[in-house]
Amino acid sequence: MTQTPNTPSTTSAPGAARARRSGLLMVSPAMLLMGLFLIVPFVLAFAMSFTNQRLVSPNPTQFVGLENYRQMLGLGVLVLEPERDAQGAMVREADGSPTYPSLRQFTRDNPDYPQLDRKREWFHLDWRGDSRLYVLASDVIFMKALVNTVLFVVVVAPVQALLALLLAMLINQPLRGINVFRTIYFMPVVISMVVVAFLWRFIYSGDSGLLNSLLQQLTFGAFEPVDWLGQPGTALWAIMAMSVWQGVGFHMIVWLSGLQTISASLYEAAALEGASKWQVFRYVTWPGLRNTAILVMVVITMQAFTLYPQIDVMTRGGPLDSTQSLVFQAVQRGYGKQDIAGGSAISVFLFLFVLAISLGQRWLTRERKPAQGH
Repeated sequence: MTQTPNTPSTTSAPGAARARRSGLLMVSPAMLLMGLFLIVPFVLAFAMSFTNQRLVSPNPTQFVGLENYRQMLGLGVLVLEPERDAQGAMVREADGSPTYPSLRQFTRDNPDYPQLDRKREWFHLDWRGDSRLYVLASDVIFMKALVNTVLFVVVVAPVQALLALLLAMLINQPLRGINVFRTIYFMPVVISMVVVAFLWRFIYSGDSGLLNSLLQQLTFGAFEPVDWLGQPGTALWAIMAMSVWQGVGFHMIVWLSGLQTISASLYEAAALEGASKWQVFRYVTWPGLRNTAILVMVVITMQAFTLYPQIDVMTRGGPLDSTQSLVFQAVQRGYGKQDIAGGSAISVFLFLFVLAISLGQRWLTRERKPAQGH
């Protein structure tokens, strides 16, 4: 008796087609929203970043190529020697420091330095004896915003992830009333960042803020009040602390979900082997949290790059541009200064910058296959 090969039933094709249509109908609203609010805005921003488009202008829009990006990312370096008098002696200021030539004679229509035209000083460093190295930028505020944003991400991402992991391990205990602590730690997450920023602005107030009052009481009046948001040296760090506090609860829940997927038998085996708490964490807990750690770091990094509501509510980019961020600059350029092209260029740069970092994180955390012997 011969057997015929199994062939798919003719009735399965309509069923598969219906399943595909149902799947498409289910995903179509999400795809539509993604296209309207992500893909289309990015395409428009990418196109306008190559023009001189303004929000309200009587002049027609013109194609300017990469001019917006050159203006945004233009850098230059200039090394200057101290000024000397006719006898060759160094000219000094009243405080005894060397006097250097004015930068304007190099950055304003100087044919010998066309690469420095219209650039301004970003910062300077002492260089080889009495020489001074000046780093110039076409857009100093953008450079400050870029540095502030990167610093914010570098500090907030690991600190928030570590604190969230510690809290998750603390509340991952079969203790009575532990759900109360889970709720308390998670409560700041459900409060709008705008509301949180307003509350912390009062906490950081230099006159009668809660933080200054508390520190004065703890030190019996020895602590001098600090204007936390009014000083360039403390403003950004104060915003970092507030941001960590507000977002740590969400990532605590993510870590907690990862901890609860680790089999209890692994901990029992480690206890039988006499492993210490550090060994249990290193060889049982952390390997089981690998995928969770990747998710937490990627999410925190992407959230940290969108630094805007804290800045807008608490400092407006000040004092002295010490809390400028890329998103705040994009909004200020596009709507505050009506420079749609400049704001679009910043948006495109931020998108590509975050995309590159996300891909780099994905590559660094990829699973490496063990080398096979020959």
